[in-house]
Amino acid sequence: MNVDEAARVPVVIVGAGPVGVTAALLLARRGVRSVVLERHQDVYPLPRAVATDDEIRRILQAAGVGAEFTAIARPADGLRLLDPRHRVMAEFRRSRHGVHGYPQSSMFDQPELERLLREALAERPECELRGGVEVTGVGPDTSGPVRVTYRDDHGEHELRADAVLGCDGANSLTREAIGGVWEDLRFEERWTVVDVRTTADVRCWEGVDQVCDPARPATFMRVGEDRYRWEFRLGEGRETVRELVAPWLPPSYDGDFEVVRESQYTFRARVADRWRSGRVFLLGDAAHLTPPFVGQGLCSGIRDAYNLTWKLARVLRQGAEEGLLETYESERKPHARHVIRLAVAMGWAMTGGQDGAAALRRRALAAACRIPGVTELAGRDLSRPLTAGPLVRRGLRRGLAGTYCPQPWVSVDGRRTRLDEVLGDSFTVLTATEPGPSLTAIAHGLGVRAVPVTGLGDDGTLAAWLRAGDADAVLLRPDRVVMDVVPSGGRDFTSTAAWASLLHTTRSPIAARHPVEKSLLRSTAR
Repeated sequence: MNVDEAARVPVVIVGAGPVGVTAALLLARRGVRSVVLERHQDVYPLPRAVATDDEIRRILQAAGVGAEFTAIARPADGLRLLDPRHRVMAEFRRSRHGVHGYPQSSMFDQPELERLLREALAERPECELRGGVEVTGVGPDTSGPVRVTYRDDHGEHELRADAVLGCDGANSLTREAIGGVWEDLRFEERWTVVDVRTTADVRCWEGVDQVCDPARPATFMRVGEDRYRWEFRLGEGRETVRELVAPWLPPSYDGDFEVVRESQYTFRARVADRWRSGRVFLLGDAAHLTPPFVGQGLCSGIRDAYNLTWKLARVLRQGAEEGLLETYESERKPHARHVIRLAVAMGWAMTGGQDGAAALRRRALAAACRIPGVTELAGRDLSRPLTAGPLVRRGLRRGLAGTYCPQPWVSVDGRRTRLDEVLGDSFTVLTATEPGPSLTAIAHGLGVRAVPVTGLGDDGTLAAWLRAGDADAVLLRPDRVVMDVVPSGGRDFTSTAAWASLLHTTRSPIAARHPVEKSLLRSTAR
């Protein structure tokens, strides 16, 4: 057994899928070194996840691959529910300009995403990817560092880390190591997934179709210029792929038709009973499994990475209290469970059973979706506000606390860029007017400046957002969630002492900032 003390790093990440590599990139931006251990030498070549939303695209921007992902993504128009004859029952439209600054729904090829993430990882000196290894154990986190053992062609090795992130999938060794077990949310079905490349004039729209047919429920979407995906629940029949997809193809089509992948999966709905033991954490499929019907499987894992990494970096690099890490599971688990239940509900809508009431339920669903505003509300529900807690302070009014700050394009020193590129990776006090002494002091304690929206040169989005939330100022977390609010006419945040203690905010301002942020701070200081 080789104990490589010289290579000891703050964080070991088990699994180099999109969640693990995104976590490594987000940590690197905050100066935290990591070693990523992965059993495969290269990217898994076949497509799996194909859909994402604007919140995830904002996170990929934070990870440093926003522009690269834009080049491979295809904006989508949303989701439709079709009856067995492919007639539209309901339509959930998604905007091409979401609150996070990107299309609300996009299609992509997972191997392409994984390749650009690994390319970005290779450019970061804080990260090291070790492929072709098998992790054999994650030791208990007691008073010292966490022990991670792994095997490669050269024998057995042991690493020591201040934290371990288990991004190792549904059969997670890390989950087993912390004694985590699944809570079954009572959904399990066998489906076949078919990815096809063809130049045929496929009957489709620029979004996702869910066929609500109890005899043969199906999902269909256009992924790329000539790439399509179908998913069918397995039944008693033995139809060929061409027979299954025939309703979408021109009659008697005999042109090019390449089946890129045909695989059978068991769709499950599960949540791990624990996501953390000491400094060992579960992320992605290691922590939760969802049916794919609302396209949130990979999205949920990347949300996990974004929520955890800034907190872990603050503990490891800035001496924040250990209790900050407790907010990871308490914030992410309710949202993950909510998204899973939405996916299960969509699965119910697609199948609906085959009893006498099934047709009535589907008609009731179609009627409900014709009510003005219902489909818009359903579409927004994927990013519902975080619940109140140590990092989300709410008073009697719900207001903006727990919601995301929008990300418009802004202009600083004549340069047009996205808001998050200006604010960098730190906390921000965003104000409707020039900040007074109290807000300036709070911002100074966090190592940031209070930034008036009037100096950002945007199109009025931020000012309108603050007015709509009846707020004079907001405290934004590094993940751009509103942590606290100064209500209109107020003078201070509602509960400064509680979060100031948790975040250990008695330090001098942070020296390292994003270049555009430095420019903004110079301009606001004038």
